[in-house]
Amino acid sequence: MAEVREAIQRLPDLPGVYRFYNADNELIYVGKAKNIKKRVSSYFSKSVGINRKTLRLVSEIMNIEYTVSDSEFDALLMENNFIKQNQPKYNILLKDDKTFPYICIINERFPRIYYTRKYDPALGEYFGPYSSVSAMKNVLDLIHKLYSIRTCSLLLSQQNIEQNKFKPCLEFHIGNCKAPCIGNQTEESYLEEIDQARNILKGNLSIVYQYFRKAMQESSAKMEFEKAQRFLDRLNTLERFQTKSLVVNRDLTDTDVLTISSIPEYAYVNYIQIKEGAIVYSKTVEIKKKLDETDEEILSFAAQELRVGNNPVILSNVAITLLDEEVENVIPKIGDKRKLISLSIKNALELRKEKEILREGKKSKQMETLSILQKDLRLPALPLIIECFDNSNFQGTTPVASMVRFENGKPDKKGYRHFNIKTVEGPDDFASMKEIVGRRYKRILDEAGPLPNLILIDGGKGQLSHACEALKELDLYGKIPIVGIAKKLEEIYYPEDPIPLHINKKSPGLLLLQYVRDEAHRFAITFHRQKRSKATIKTGLEDFKGIGKSTADKLLRHFKSVKKIKEASFEEIASVVGNKKAEIVKGLTQTADTSANDAGESEEGISNKEQGM
Repeated sequence: MAEVREAIQRLPDLPGVYRFYNADNELIYVGKAKNIKKRVSSYFSKSVGINRKTLRLVSEIMNIEYTVSDSEFDALLMENNFIKQNQPKYNILLKDDKTFPYICIINERFPRIYYTRKYDPALGEYFGPYSSVSAMKNVLDLIHKLYSIRTCSLLLSQQNIEQNKFKPCLEFHIGNCKAPCIGNQTEESYLEEIDQARNILKGNLSIVYQYFRKAMQESSAKMEFEKAQRFLDRLNTLERFQTKSLVVNRDLTDTDVLTISSIPEYAYVNYIQIKEGAIVYSKTVEIKKKLDETDEEILSFAAQELRVGNNPVILSNVAITLLDEEVENVIPKIGDKRKLISLSIKNALELRKEKEILREGKKSKQMETLSILQKDLRLPALPLIIECFDNSNFQGTTPVASMVRFENGKPDKKGYRHFNIKTVEGPDDFASMKEIVGRRYKRILDEAGPLPNLILIDGGKGQLSHACEALKELDLYGKIPIVGIAKKLEEIYYPEDPIPLHINKKSPGLLLLQYVRDEAHRFAITFHRQKRSKATIKTGLEDFKGIGKSTADKLLRHFKSVKKIKEASFEEIASVVGNKKAEIVKGLTQTADTSANDAGESEEGISNKEQGM
């Protein structure tokens, strides 16, 4: 839940759709918002007045995704599309088949203009859908007030009109219709008005402006100011509500949209899927660059990974190389397709901004931790580079050491180093520490490399004093801060100071030192086990005639350990290396078991001793 609350702080103050996912990454709720950040925050800030359903929803939220839109109305339409496509379990009220309304110019003689919630291209020309029913009705009402469009459903065939089958209705008598049903208006004149109404529905308002301007001027000349104001009010109404949504456009069907926004280290890719003219899926991802890949290469890769389904067209802001030659890639320059590209880029930029804020926050937190550590240890400068040394051996066998390097409070794994102890005989941790510290910084001096701001020694006064001897021989003592950290009480030792420093156990500085020390220990133990494992395999297998490295490796890959090889039956070993070599292996493992028993030392005993070292 804490991670979710942190994610909320990075949400944008923009309109759009937010999506809640549970622990199984299942979409459980889709919502719209004028301000995504404020709306999502409200779910977690209220403590009273929330119903059980919402409390249950909030308890299940484990991840939040969002898609920004250009307007609140577009967010409303996008929400509807996501719900219809995914059927989230908490969107109960919007799981019905209700859809947003369209305005249709029906295909018939003397066409009618009416609104409908059913979309059937065979019936006529559709405009919309409209996010607000009142907005749609205002547009339709304005059209009927501006133009003489019939509202009846009579069959106005030429034959029926000539036979005078109809009588004019009330709409004719109040001036809303010119009565084409009785031949008072020609079909040509009627279709001219339909064309003008079509311009309004398409958003081509120049004709309407001219009409209103002329009407207002005429009304003003006649001192009919109220009438002039009514024309102005209708135009304002049209401008506010008459619009087709960018995110739902029937001309943009079965199409994918992919865009990319890049910085030197990362690329941000947004994918939008359009099905039957609606945005039904949206995903934005961050891709870390590894080999200075171009935007074209990254987007081509993302197209293969992110696309859902097999839409025949991909809109993008850079060219894409596709494996499927039947898929068309288009880079639109103008129109609704270009607006859709802009919306996709907007979503990519939002994730980019969110990730940059997150990285800056982490960097700031890391710098704060380093500042605390500097204060705790009374260091002359921030410990931007910390190097930590640790030894590992078992009863003097295969002695090794490790060094880990941290930059800005984070592991720099490219700077990690393993050391084989070369000059020390037997289990002498102090001398081993002196050797590896001396070798490390002699090489840095020879290569003129960067020295650390702090050297950390895993151990107490003995290991620390020998590390200091190595620095003295290199004339580095006193030039680089060096401390030792003892495991049991987490005591910090300074050179030539018998009294250790005790840092508050909750201090972020001490926690960082423990993390560095534990990482060095892990790195050393891993290396030591690898060395000992190889030595064990060679001593136990390869020293026998007929068992070479290839056979030993094959056995180890199959059985995973020497212990399991010893426990395996003759038939199991023979299935891997054949009967002849299986006889050799079974003979030498029995000999090894006898030797181990005679020495009073079992493999289990070795393991226990290793754990206690």
